Amino acid sequence: MHHQILLVLGLLFAVIHLVMLAQRIRVAYPIFLVIAGLAISFIPGMPVLHLEPDLIFLIFLPPLLYEAAWYTSWKDFWKWRRPIALLAFGLVFFTSMVVAYASNAFIPGFTLALGFLLGGIVSPPDAVAAATVLKGMKVPKRLMTILEGESLVNDASTLIVFKFAVLAVLSGTFSMQEATGQFFIVAGMGIVVGLVGANIMYAIHRFLPTTPAIDAALTVMTPYILFLAAEQFHFSGVMAVVSGGLFMSYRAHEVFNTGSTRLNMLGVWTTMIFLMNALVFILIGLELPEIVAGLGEYSIADGIKYGLIISVIVILLRYLWVYPAAHLPRLLSPKARKDPSPGWKGPLVISWAGMRGVVSLATALSIPLMLNETEAFPQRNLIIFITFVVIFVTLVFQGLTLPFVIKLINLKEIDNIANEEEQRALIQIRLGKVALNHINEKYNENLSSNELIQFYKENLEDEISNTKERLNSLECSHTAESGIELYHQMLLEIIAQQRKELFLLKKDPICTDEEIRHAEFQLDLEELKITGIQH
Repeated sequence: MHHQILLVLGLLFAVIHLVMLAQRIRVAYPIFLVIAGLAISFIPGMPVLHLEPDLIFLIFLPPLLYEAAWYTSWKDFWKWRRPIALLAFGLVFFTSMVVAYASNAFIPGFTLALGFLLGGIVSPPDAVAAATVLKGMKVPKRLMTILEGESLVNDASTLIVFKFAVLAVLSGTFSMQEATGQFFIVAGMGIVVGLVGANIMYAIHRFLPTTPAIDAALTVMTPYILFLAAEQFHFSGVMAVVSGGLFMSYRAHEVFNTGSTRLNMLGVWTTMIFLMNALVFILIGLELPEIVAGLGEYSIADGIKYGLIISVIVILLRYLWVYPAAHLPRLLSPKARKDPSPGWKGPLVISWAGMRGVVSLATALSIPLMLNETEAFPQRNLIIFITFVVIFVTLVFQGLTLPFVIKLINLKEIDNIANEEEQRALIQIRLGKVALNHINEKYNENLSSNELIQFYKENLEDEISNTKERLNSLECSHTAESGIELYHQMLLEIIAQQRKELFLLKKDPICTDEEIRHAEFQLDLEELKITGIQH
């Protein structure tokens, strides 16, 4: 056990260095993770790590789904609910069905139930992969919202398909009509359990004397509690996690009302999700030799061939679905025509951004080992191998080419949305006015006697005035984007110089380490205003 833990830690250390290399050469780190998983399988002498499939499902999927829900904007999600639903439900079922019948037709010994199982596994695109690939690129807000919302909901819908397919293989029977009816019952009741559980956790956060550390620990526990509670009643644990995560995200401003709590949670969750992504690919690397050895009557060449065929199918199906889904509702619904048309460029990016990732891999690894007490689960190793090939093809091929596609088509913002700097300036002005009104209403009589309050008010008025001037310059400038980038670059350089000065101040006996850390924390907040949350 100690040797295996040391091995995993060593591999994790190596993978982290690969991720740093990916950041240096500006390649999305999930691409390097899938390559690292493949490379690990070729290292001679690597021991095979055995984990219970149910354990993989339980450990990895609830927090991955919860984190995706947490960073989903409910307002944007609801605004674009029609395209999200068409992709998250319609495309998942369409992909699962086509993959099921296709694999049943060209893979010898592959039943229809196994085909639906494979289809359910490879259906959902990965939000982390898409967001990482698109990071730093000028992608319309609508497209990012649809991609993130789709990935959140289709993770839930595809995992329900996966559950039904596993049951069909185990029982030997499959009824589409019965499965469809059960789907809505299981999914609907999973949502109910998720909302009830989220309300309980909301009350604990809101009304009990928690600390930042306790709040962070509770948020880590919440997806597991929601998942297990729903599964206990034989409802959808994934729908419980997604609905609970959306509820907690929407009420977060009421629950986590201190900066230290939010920053602490940000650090905990960013680290945990990153490590989980890395660990899943390490696990597949350690299991891949055994998976290849267990292909049985199929050769490696057969597995690669089937994986490539399935990869082409899922890529083409996404194009066949996305373009009609983007334009048909505009022809049928007057309400849909009120929004600007996505044209051909938006659907092209959404189609090409359908990269598979960690959820598909974790789901494949969670396939049961045994069909019953004496018989192994049929084609388990082949399904996992095909899944890895699909992830490899979509992540590496589509992931590396997507930035070039976006630059080639010269993608512009579709909707009339202010740029980030304008939005920040507007928010800053609104918040500044709230602060001024509060001072005038409650502390006006203290202005003459308290110089600190007077100075704060004057500083606030100057800040509002400066922000208004900056906003006017943004609205009038014809080179706003390049100007904003240069402005942000200057601010980040100043913050870097200020950090160096803080290091020199550590040698000054007048300043304590505690105050220096406080100043550094303020610089961190200023940097966060510019760079945003780094996933």
